[in-house]
Amino acid sequence: MANDTHVTHGARGRRRTAVLGAALGGCALVAASTVPAAAHGRDLTYVSLGDSYTSGPLIPHQTDANCARSDHNYPSLVAAQREATVFKDVSCAGATTNEMWKPQGTNAPQLDALGRDTDLVTVQIGGNDVGFGSIIGTCARLGAQDPTGNPCERSYEAGGYDQLALTVLETAPKIDRVLRAVHARAPHARVVLVGYPDLLPDDGSGCFPSVPFAQRDFPYLRDTEKRLNLMLRLVAAWNRAEYVDTYGPTVGHDMCKAPADRWIEPLQPASPAAPAHPNAKGEVAMAQAVLDRLERGRGRG
Repeated sequence: MANDTHVTHGARGRRRTAVLGAALGGCALVAASTVPAAAHGRDLTYVSLGDSYTSGPLIPHQTDANCARSDHNYPSLVAAQREATVFKDVSCAGATTNEMWKPQGTNAPQLDALGRDTDLVTVQIGGNDVGFGSIIGTCARLGAQDPTGNPCERSYEAGGYDQLALTVLETAPKIDRVLRAVHARAPHARVVLVGYPDLLPDDGSGCFPSVPFAQRDFPYLRDTEKRLNLMLRLVAAWNRAEYVDTYGPTVGHDMCKAPADRWIEPLQPASPAAPAHPNAKGEVAMAQAVLDRLERGRGRG
C-alpha cells in the first residue's frame, strides 16, 4: 500500500526531529491470571508485532524455533486475558523495523498479519534498530579493560557527540513509518506501542562483574534506554497510538538483582531466557502493563 512506504519528510519531518532532539537531550507484580478479562461484547482479533522482547526467547514453551517465540510471552498472556477470538503473534527475535515489510527466515513480513478486521495491535520494536546487541557486546568488552571507569561512554562520544543519542533520534522516523503502516492496514484497530523494561539499576549503580559493564557506564546506558523509551512515547503520540510504559513497573527487578528478584536476566541467565532479556516474570510484568493500559480505555492517559 502506498501509505506503507511514505516516509516523513519536509517541514513536518523537520519539526518532529527538532522536538525529539530537544526532548531527548536530557533525559508489585500481579500475575496476569488475576486480572479480570474485559467484557468485549464481540469477537476480538489481536495481532502482536515485535522483536525478541516480545517473542520471549527460551521461555517455555517455545512454539517457533525460527523466531524464538514463547507461548508465555506477554502477547499470549494479554490474548488470554482479553479473550481474543483470533490471536496472531508474529513477533520474532532479531526483528528490526525492516522486518515489518520483509520476511525473516520462515516468518512472513509482520505487517502482513494485519487486516481491516484487526481490533487490537501491540507493537514493540526499535531496540535492534538502535543496536541493543552490539551495544552490550561493545560495553562488556570495554568494561573488562577499565571496570571502574566509563570506557563505553567515552567510546560512543569519541566523535564529539553522543553516537547512541543520535541513533535513537535516527530511529524515530522508522517507528513513525511502522505506526502509519499499521494504521493503514488495520484502520479500525486500537494501536499500542510498548516500551522496553528496566534493564539496569535505575539508581545508576552497577554490579560488575555479574553484569560486565564498567561502573560509571551504568548511568550512561540507563539514560540511553530512557532516551529510547521517551522517543517511542513521543512517536506514539504523534501517530494516534497509545504508549505502554514497561520501564516504571519493572524498576527494582533489573539484571543486577538476585535471581529470585529479577525479571531481566543478565548475560549469563539463571532462568530460561535470552541474555539481557525478560524472563517469564518479566513477560508477566509487561503483560500487566499492557492490560492496565487497555483497561483505561482509548486516550485516557
